Amino acid sequence: MSNRFVRASKYRHVFGRPTRKEQCYDNLRISKNAWDTNLIKANPHYISVNWEASGGGAFAVIPINEKGRLPEQIPLFRGHTAAVLDTDWSPFNDSLIASGSEDGKAFIWKVPEGFSLHTDAEEPQDVAPVAKLTGHSRKVGHVLFNPAAENVLATSSGDYTIKLWDIEAGTPHLVLKHTDIVQSLSWSANGSLVVTTSRDKKLRIWDTRQQQPAHVVAGHAGAKNSRAVWMGEHDRVATTGFSKMSDRQLGLWDIKNPKEPVGGFQMLDSMSGVSMPFWDDSTQCLYLAGKGDGNIRYYEYENDKFEYLSEYKSGEPQRGIAFLPKRGVNVHENEVMRAFKTVNDSYIEPISFLVPRRAEVFQDDIFPPVVGLKPAMSSTEWFDGKEAVPPKIDLASVYAGEEPAEIASNPKPASQVPASPKAPSPTKKGPEAVKEAPQPSSAFQGPPPSMKEQTRSVADLASKFADKDDVDSSDMDDDTSSFEEVSKPIDRSERTVTLASRKAHDIAPPELRRAPESGPPSPAGPGQQISAASPINSAPSSGATSQASTVQAKQSSPTSAEKSTVSALAQTPAPTSGEPIQGYLQEIKSLLEQQNQTMVVQSEKIVQLTAEVDTLKRSLGEGISNRDKDERIRELEAQLERSRL
Repeated sequence: MSNRFVRASKYRHVFGRPTRKEQCYDNLRISKNAWDTNLIKANPHYISVNWEASGGGAFAVIPINEKGRLPEQIPLFRGHTAAVLDTDWSPFNDSLIASGSEDGKAFIWKVPEGFSLHTDAEEPQDVAPVAKLTGHSRKVGHVLFNPAAENVLATSSGDYTIKLWDIEAGTPHLVLKHTDIVQSLSWSANGSLVVTTSRDKKLRIWDTRQQQPAHVVAGHAGAKNSRAVWMGEHDRVATTGFSKMSDRQLGLWDIKNPKEPVGGFQMLDSMSGVSMPFWDDSTQCLYLAGKGDGNIRYYEYENDKFEYLSEYKSGEPQRGIAFLPKRGVNVHENEVMRAFKTVNDSYIEPISFLVPRRAEVFQDDIFPPVVGLKPAMSSTEWFDGKEAVPPKIDLASVYAGEEPAEIASNPKPASQVPASPKAPSPTKKGPEAVKEAPQPSSAFQGPPPSMKEQTRSVADLASKFADKDDVDSSDMDDDTSSFEEVSKPIDRSERTVTLASRKAHDIAPPELRRAPESGPPSPAGPGQQISAASPINSAPSSGATSQASTVQAKQSSPTSAEKSTVSALAQTPAPTSGEPIQGYLQEIKSLLEQQNQTMVVQSEKIVQLTAEVDTLKRSLGEGISNRDKDERIRELEAQLERSRL
């Protein structure tokens, strides 16, 4: 019965598998620069790492198969005069990489053929850049290749601009001007749009050819950095950031109407590190890696909302992380994603996300076609205004060890909206059941309930719809039963009488509630309440003290009106299942009103007598004899006794 209460998903059981230290990339000197970047980037052949180097900026390139402890001296990619802040691999050439630095320049590098970190030379030879892109006046914080066009690069700088370069010509053709430092940027699948977040807390969606933002809306309200990632071929954008109370948030935005996130922001936790989002377009999953903690959450995008899947937890915090392109995963182990995280700025640990299956054949349902190495257009065509999605490859050919088979790409629809129910066909004789319209819900769903909570909720539902008269224990354990089946009609008359009796019992005073169990109430109950409410002060003399005690003792006895009210309530017969309830409730109401009126009159009289007693006490020192005081006290006691009758 579990599939009736848990959302069906092929990736619901995906888990992260860490790697032993011997199979990690060890003995690294990762950059300690404070710039908010991912520090590393990866493709199916190499991993780039921002290096802690002296005498200028540098980064290292590690062949993905050279695991273990690296040599003390390795060849570096040197050329910048300041620290390297970001790198990015070309999506169509695994040997081409771009870098941005604090020196305000972006360089293009080519990994030499047969490159390796293990050489016989005493001093490894560093690699020089093949092209230099100069034009920014301040540091270049981000570099990102266009995912559809070849040799088109975007660079963001501290001069509040993003330049779009044709790296073949070495010149920027387009400039996107911001009002503050850009914190993140991401391309759409066809490479025509760009989404950016900046320090002014604005989310901008750019039409790059127009060099103007199509939308500028308020993003996350927190003061810390925010990130954005385009969700592949969807017209949706996912962002991570902070609230004003410094809680980490996740947002889903519709680029056609981005005034506010779909379903509002989802609160993740109160950690202080930036959440780094990564989108996998083939599995429709979003991965969130926290900077400074060891957790990686992953969600599945379905029906225009994020469904929580699970979380990879580790005691080793990561400061930088990169995800491998989908064409580089190990399909033989059902690996749907692979991440590389930095640990203690000294080594890189691979993390494989696997779907647990025992089948030893290609699983085409979890490995749809993915983008290959062939671009959709050249840089000249892109700058001329062409839009296209790169062709995809079939991973089944990769599984078989053949050359990747190319498949024509079919762009996904703009948004996934549940289809409305179709009208019944005229040829059908029986009427179709009308489905209810889906209720609007939040764009997010938190972690699934535990097994104990699910069991409790199932039991509550079963008891809610069960027939109290004809309950069969064997039916409760039948797994073939369904809540959609129409149960037999329930006799509502006894249920109505029982509920009404229960309501009457709840509104009745405590004396009436105890009447069926312990008989008529004790006459001391109401009197004790009146005595507790009587503010009669003790007299200073011993004679007055004894007289006041006598007054209080007499007040503790119930009046005749209270006795009659309580007796009437106690002697009122309980209604049977066939009698109407309204008359009984009306009788209780009238008796309660009568008792309340009597208590109000008595309270007013007691207050008056109490005031006179206080006046008498104050006049004790003014020459009044003891005889006069005794007579006055007896007179007051008599009046009080008459008021109670």
